[in-house]
Amino acid sequence: MLSVKDLNIYYGGIHALKGVSIDVQEGEIVTIIGSNGAGKSTLLNAASGFLKPKSGSISYKGKPIPNAPHKIVKLGMSHIPEGRLVFVNLSVKDNLMMGAYLRNDKKAIQDDLEKVYNLFPRLKEREKQIAGTMSGGEQQMLAMGRGLMSAPELIMLDEPSLGLAPIIVKTIFEIIADIKAMGKTMLLVEQNAYKALSIADRAYVLEQGTITMQGPAKEIRANDKIKEAYLGKS
Repeated sequence: MLSVKDLNIYYGGIHALKGVSIDVQEGEIVTIIGSNGAGKSTLLNAASGFLKPKSGSISYKGKPIPNAPHKIVKLGMSHIPEGRLVFVNLSVKDNLMMGAYLRNDKKAIQDDLEKVYNLFPRLKEREKQIAGTMSGGEQQMLAMGRGLMSAPELIMLDEPSLGLAPIIVKTIFEIIADIKAMGKTMLLVEQNAYKALSIADRAYVLEQGTITMQGPAKEIRANDKIKEAYLGKS
């Protein structure tokens, strides 16, 4: 579904991604783990059209992605960014409807809104609440719900558990599993390597802009070097 080949990205003189290649197949969760500054968010921002690569290619369903983020959304890709970035002065419902701004199929939009409310009952309870007054966990749910409102086939999730209490993190990962069960494909960037590897089908390890390991998530999780670097010695 998504294919990144030999991607090179620079920030000025900093070589942020160095020949990175990954693939995401339909129906799976692929996770990218790595430390801060490894280039994980850079990769998602390139796939979303926010960053222009120096070289390499990104294709979706076999075709090169357009050079404009809104055109990429129209193709069926949704990026749920790090830090949530909800519209703090808008209500919960208005935030969700912003996710559907490129759509004009009113019945399908309403159906998807109900699906989001079923997935996140708290959003239904608080649909009139101003988003900026919500907790971090609620805002993360809202960001995920907004991402779903574009009717994506591929969802790119950037650090969904960042800064959240453990009990909320558990809920977020349960919802990620529910979203997969809806038939969605996901590319997950996550610092909580244990949680990410527990839920993913396959994984890539990104270190200083380079893919250093890849394979089934279970195998990556069992690797001694990964245990020591990301999971704590066990």
